[in-house]
Amino acid sequence: AGRDRRGDITQKGYEKKRSKLIRAYVPHAGGNLGPMSHRAPLGPPSAARFHRRRTSGTRDERYRSDVHTEAVQAVLARHVERKVAVPMPSKRRSLVVQTSMDAYTPPDSSSGSEEEAGPGDDMSGMEHWMSRPSQLGPAHLGSTSSSSSSTQSGGSGNAGRLADSLAHTHISHLAHTHLAHTHLAIRSRSPLNLSGLPSVSSSGLSGLFPPAGVPVSSRVSAKIQQLVNTLKQPRRPPLREFFVDDFDELLEVQQPDPNQPRPEGAEMMPVRGEALGVVTNWPPSLEAALQRWGTISPKAPCLTSLDTAGKPLYVLTYGKLWSRSIKLAYNILHKLGSKQEPMVRPGDRVALVFPNNDPVAFMVAFYGCLLAEVVPVPIEVPLSRKDAGSQQIGFLLGSCGVTVALTSDACHKGLPKSATGEIPQFKGWPKLLWFVTESKHLSKPPRDWFPHIKDANNDTAYIEYKTCKDGSVLGVTVTRIALLTHCQALTQSCSYTEAETIVNVLDFKKDVGLWHGILTSVMNMMHVISVPYSLMKVNPLSWIQKVCQYKAKVACVKSRDMHWALVAHKDQKDINLSSLRMLLVADGSNPWSISSCDAFLNVFQTKGLRADVICPCASSPEALTVAIRRPVEDSSQPPGRGVLSMQGLSYGVVRVDTEERLSVLTVQDVGTVTPGGLVCVVKPEGVPQLCQTDEIGELCVCSIATGTSYYGLTGMTKNTFEVYPVSSGGGLISEYAFVRTGLLGFIGPGGLVFITGKMDGLIMVSGRRHNADDIVATALAVEPMKFVYRGRIAVFSVTVLRDERIVVVAEQRPDSTEEDSFQWMSRVLQAIDSIHGVGVFCLALVPANTLPKTPLGGIHLSEIKQLYLEGGLHPCNVLMCPHTCVTNLPKPRQKQPEIGPASVMVGNLVSGKRIAQASGRDLGQTDDNDQVRPYFLFLSEVLQWRAQTTPDHVLYTLLSSRGAVSSSLTCLQLHKRAERVAALLMERGGLQEGDHVALVYPPGIDLIAAFYGCLYAGCVPITVRPPHPQNISTTLPTVKMIVEVSHSACVMTTAVICKLLRSKEAMATVDIRNWPPVLDTDDLPKKKPPALYKPTNPDGLAYLDFSVSTTGMLAGVQMSHNAVGAFCRSVKLQCELYPSREVAICLDPYCGLGFVLWCLCSVYSGHQSILIPPVELESNPALWLLAVSQLRVRDTFCSYSVMELCTKGLGLQTEALKVRTPTTLNDDGKHCFLLGDGRKSTKLAAQFCL
Repeated sequence: AGRDRRGDITQKGYEKKRSKLIRAYVPHAGGNLGPMSHRAPLGPPSAARFHRRRTSGTRDERYRSDVHTEAVQAVLARHVERKVAVPMPSKRRSLVVQTSMDAYTPPDSSSGSEEEAGPGDDMSGMEHWMSRPSQLGPAHLGSTSSSSSSTQSGGSGNAGRLADSLAHTHISHLAHTHLAHTHLAIRSRSPLNLSGLPSVSSSGLSGLFPPAGVPVSSRVSAKIQQLVNTLKQPRRPPLREFFVDDFDELLEVQQPDPNQPRPEGAEMMPVRGEALGVVTNWPPSLEAALQRWGTISPKAPCLTSLDTAGKPLYVLTYGKLWSRSIKLAYNILHKLGSKQEPMVRPGDRVALVFPNNDPVAFMVAFYGCLLAEVVPVPIEVPLSRKDAGSQQIGFLLGSCGVTVALTSDACHKGLPKSATGEIPQFKGWPKLLWFVTESKHLSKPPRDWFPHIKDANNDTAYIEYKTCKDGSVLGVTVTRIALLTHCQALTQSCSYTEAETIVNVLDFKKDVGLWHGILTSVMNMMHVISVPYSLMKVNPLSWIQKVCQYKAKVACVKSRDMHWALVAHKDQKDINLSSLRMLLVADGSNPWSISSCDAFLNVFQTKGLRADVICPCASSPEALTVAIRRPVEDSSQPPGRGVLSMQGLSYGVVRVDTEERLSVLTVQDVGTVTPGGLVCVVKPEGVPQLCQTDEIGELCVCSIATGTSYYGLTGMTKNTFEVYPVSSGGGLISEYAFVRTGLLGFIGPGGLVFITGKMDGLIMVSGRRHNADDIVATALAVEPMKFVYRGRIAVFSVTVLRDERIVVVAEQRPDSTEEDSFQWMSRVLQAIDSIHGVGVFCLALVPANTLPKTPLGGIHLSEIKQLYLEGGLHPCNVLMCPHTCVTNLPKPRQKQPEIGPASVMVGNLVSGKRIAQASGRDLGQTDDNDQVRPYFLFLSEVLQWRAQTTPDHVLYTLLSSRGAVSSSLTCLQLHKRAERVAALLMERGGLQEGDHVALVYPPGIDLIAAFYGCLYAGCVPITVRPPHPQNISTTLPTVKMIVEVSHSACVMTTAVICKLLRSKEAMATVDIRNWPPVLDTDDLPKKKPPALYKPTNPDGLAYLDFSVSTTGMLAGVQMSHNAVGAFCRSVKLQCELYPSREVAICLDPYCGLGFVLWCLCSVYSGHQSILIPPVELESNPALWLLAVSQLRVRDTFCSYSVMELCTKGLGLQTEALKVRTPTTLNDDGKHCFLLGDGRKSTKLAAQFCL
């Protein structure tokens, strides 16, 4: 019953349309439908279900699914044989309700997609569909069959005539229009008697159609034609089109610079390294090498670990390494789990969790895994459950299927534990079994058990983790043959021999530290002295001391270790580095490592260090060692280096420059390609096409000694490890796959490899490439040790308006003041803009030790970026400069020609209308009290009018630091002083109309008189803050810059400032001879000028308003007479200023609203301005509040700096102030107007109110 009730709605709609169509033909008793009217369509059930689910139009990309796509393709493949060339169906669905004729509807009747076709989309399918009713018995047709029979028995009834005409009409229409329209027409009529129709062919269909021009029922044809016309209307756009942003049309398109440098060299040729030599005594695998040295030289030292005092903690011999590795391999395979179900089988992955100060335990665990044929995955020790990046490490372990973690006893005790003493499951980590590898916890293997040692093959040897730019962690798989080949290549490149001593300062769990200190050393039976990072923090010279103590031949360091050794070096006499034949710099691919290398060589060359010893190398987790510089015997040949233009590098072009230029990058070579390798340089984006010889690109390596894949990530593996570079002609340069290194650089003369940056540090801004390391180096070059920590600075990019913007975050030292920090940030912005030619979107300083750290102590870049995007950085100082870097702002709003699809979401915004707006009072409306605007358009005329009408009315009162009135000006006094200033400009200065005059005055009345004197003389005044007597060297250049930029013809000032400009300190900064004429206004002429200047053009220039931003940028605004009048009138109306009012002003009168209130508003409105120079508050913080209270001023204007000074200086003196001033600010001061940038307005205002 419930199903029938739900069906009645559909049935009712159908009955209404049906009765309307056949009212003239069918008696009222006809037309009842049987219970079979809602049968499902006949045909393949899977296809029918699929097509009923389909909606019109293309799919929304948000619901895209590969599984779904494959299913659709599989369905379509079943019908591909039956397709013929027929018009494709329309994308519109029928709006007519399904009726009993659904039983005869072809399977694709509910789909209108052009992309796919169902079984009924061809003529043969239509024949089959039309002939099916004749093959069905009464049991299949039910009431439909009986209804058709009754219609036939009626002879020439109206229903029969209608059915015939409808059948002829719409089958004919099918032959001339879209096939999909057939089911729409037939659905809309009553059940037809098709059982008598013969089975027809496509050639015989025309016999059933009436000839063209045969009249049919006009009423029915009109209805059907209306449906057809509806189908021909444009379809509704897909859902995804409603959500497409119009940024591509609104944003300014960045046009390429026509003068940008372009590569001019020939196409590069791949560079091949020297052939990998065949040495007869090289072992077939690394395990075989360990077996050889462990049995024939068991007493030979393999690894020496040091404590925090620099003393040997444990010496691991090759015999101990061999025996302990065998013991651990046996326990891994046989003591974890049960005999029937062991937890670890050969080929499984296990995690290696060891601290950086325990290389011995790590080495035993690593070789124990190799002997057990399990795959070690070295990771960092988790310090807490919420370590930065710990969740991504857990994702790697989970994807590798790691269930067992090997660790040392000390590390296991130091792991965080729950209240029950169990190690908790870290966030994002799989459930792990922690297995301690100390020998006392292991069982002794049986005498008949021995690990199976075989030759190196393509099985995975180990997985090295890599952190990407976005914070995700990938696992790079290295096979056993790649491991062995890499060790052989390093042995040949570095000329390693047996029993050599090597000092390793690097992390022994990954990268160069693992390859040299753990793997290659065992292959050559070398002795490794491992210097832990904890010792380096205490004694940065410890690695140099160990080189001298052990007469080490090789040392593996980073440039930071060389830098800190230089900082800690204090002419230590017992240093002799003559034993070193190779100082391997692991981060030689960082272009800025050259400075540490050069400085280290300069200091220690007298200690026996040779220039040819320093050997930088380039490497990556994917390609292992790419290039390495070999020690050369002929030290007279200097290493390769080049001075490159930063601008050229930003365009990906190599351009040699001179070191005298600031925007240059000096790079050193990282040697030649490793033996057995083939290196080429390809374009970083798009098709891997070979670069030209003077073009920067990404280095790709073809060698056996590389990684093979990202574990479990087939798609990323194909993009990185299966690259086939092509030439400019499109042909492959090699049939073997290359591996992307992630290093940017070029191949120089002699096959030397030069690295200019990394792909992970690449920032694309407006089509130019900038390297994050270069920007860090520039920022650190601006007095880094005073304000920020050297190693605690992060540079990354965020996307704003479809382009990347640079963000710099650094940790601020606790003793740095806010003012010092902002000065440093301003200099950093200027330096980056000058050197790199790019603006910084945001520069933020955070408190010390608040940035997320990596387990090794460095900053975690991706976590910092995530905190920035989430607003969780909590910086103490921020400098945002979007105006310097966002250059593709949206175009001006234009009237849209028509409403687009986005109007569904944003309504009237698309058509050019705003949702809401706010506007002030109309300045054109005048009141009865305003006597200025109807008659005077210029301030000079207003002042003359007031001098005549109210000569004794006081306009200005200047207070001293003690609160007493130091001077005042009436209307007449100001007019007369302005006349004398005008006479000075005309006679002594010889200025003409329109000349610019710089007014360098302290805050006071002289500045006001000088301003109106310039207006009387027809000159354009520019107010300039005078230089500070105690800081002339930094403030005087700003004054000089404003005078030069404004093209001032002369400078007017007081006698005191004139003397200051001629002082020795000022002369050392700016030569007085470079200044325009300087006029002293303390001694003005007595006579009046012959005539006052009368301006005639309201749009003429009144004065120039110059301001200096916090970034040191100078901005000037031209103010016309019309704008000045409108500005003053706006302030008058808003603040209700009248001649009877008194206003206290404590602002700097040099630019913006502060200048307008100080100099202009009183003349325009006639009120009395009580002037309080902000500099006076330094000696008397209570001056402003006392003046406001004692003089009963209603309105006062101040800046945030004034309020902050009062808050800090008078916070503990509120009770004393109440005694001195019984009338407080709240009694008569109704309004306190704050002027400033709003950076800390809320907090400061709250403190002031308290």
